[in-house]
Parts: sequence; structure tokens; C-alpha cells
Amino acid sequence: MYLLIPAAGSGKRMGSDRNKLLLQVRSQPIIAWTLLAAEAASCISWIGIISQPHDWEDFKAIVADLKLTKPIEFIPGGCTRQESVYNGLQALPAGAKQVLIHDGARCLATPDLFNACAEAILDCPGLIAAVSVKDTIKVVDKSGIIQSTPNREQLWAAQTPQGFDVQLLKKCHAEGVLQGWEVTDDAALFEKCGIEVRIVPGEETNLKVTTPQDLAIAEFILSNIN
Repeated sequence: MYLLIPAAGSGKRMGSDRNKLLLQVRSQPIIAWTLLAAEAASCISWIGIISQPHDWEDFKAIVADLKLTKPIEFIPGGCTRQESVYNGLQALPAGAKQVLIHDGARCLATPDLFNACAEAILDCPGLIAAVSVKDTIKVVDKSGIIQSTPNREQLWAAQTPQGFDVQLLKKCHAEGVLQGWEVTDDAALFEKCGIEVRIVPGEETNLKVTTPQDLAIAEFILSNIN
């Protein structure tokens, strides 16, 4: 299975002046934990890291330190996550039929989750890891006034990995460029194109490290499982 890791973001919301994936959790850069999980996942045979070229030197040093055995390719990132994944799709080996896409900032995903998604994508066009929502969710307008309370039994919090048929995803990205769609994950492109996307049970600990508070939570979780 081929894996693309979008890692082209900045550290703005983290309050950092560099790529947040270079920040450390338990003496390892965030991206290192993501790569170690991918390395341990038996399904993964190739990894593409999509990032800005000015970060390549740092990322290559991390890969070297980890002594990973799987082939790693560095792919230029875009201005948005959507553009970065588009670039990543073009860089996949010619024989790639399915692909997993996993945000580098989700450094707590386990090898088991990668393997479960890789197995499931063989039987459907698209999927996402997700967990059911436990909180009551409110739809609020720009004035801060509640408009509605959706049934939480139908609400799931999207995670990554997300898996897709490569040719279908390429077509959806091309349509997105043509239509000017701006989405925050690839599943949304499938939804806009009317293609079915399945849910695979995610992991409660699979948070996306975005803020300093997330960094502290990731540190706590890793301290208790490693």
C-alpha cells in the first residue's frame, strides 16, 4: 500500500516559527512518530512526504536517524493541503491502485489503524478513519446564536488515514481544480463528486497536533503507551 503524508504546513497555530512537525514530543520530532507507525504497519510499502522544499533537509535528517527500511520520496507541497495532496498523487508510482493519505500531525495513529484502512480500501472506492461524536453539537451563526442541534448519532469526527482508489481521487482532484472547490480533506471531494465514502473505526487517541495544548496531550499519551 502507498502512503502519502501531507507535511507542508506551518507552525502558525502552534505559535512556532517553523513547521510544527519538527517540534518535539518525547525527544522525537512529531513527524518521526508518524513515520515510525507507518514503518511498523505491515501494509505500507512506500511513503511519500509532501512538504515544502525548505524543510527537506530537516526531514531527510529525521528519516536517516530513524533508519527506516521502506522507500521514502520527498514531494513538493502546495499552498494548501488540497494542492499538496494533488502534487502527491502525481508523484505516486505508476502501478499505484490505492493510496492512504495521513496527516503528518496525527502522530498517535497506530500501525493497526494503518493496516485496517489498507485492508478496507481494497473493497470500496473511498474511506476515512473516524470516531463517533460524544458531545452535543450546536450549529451556530456568525452572531453566536444557536441555529440547530443535529442528532449526534449521525455525527462522526473525521480523522486520517483516509484511503482512496487512486484514479478516482485524481479525477476528483481535477474536477475540484476545474470547479474551484476548496475542501479540507479528500473525502469531501469524493462527496462532491457523488462517490461513496465508507467509515472505518478510528482511534480516540488519534488527535491532530495543532496547538500547544495538543502537543501536551500527545506527550502525555505517548508517555503512557511507550
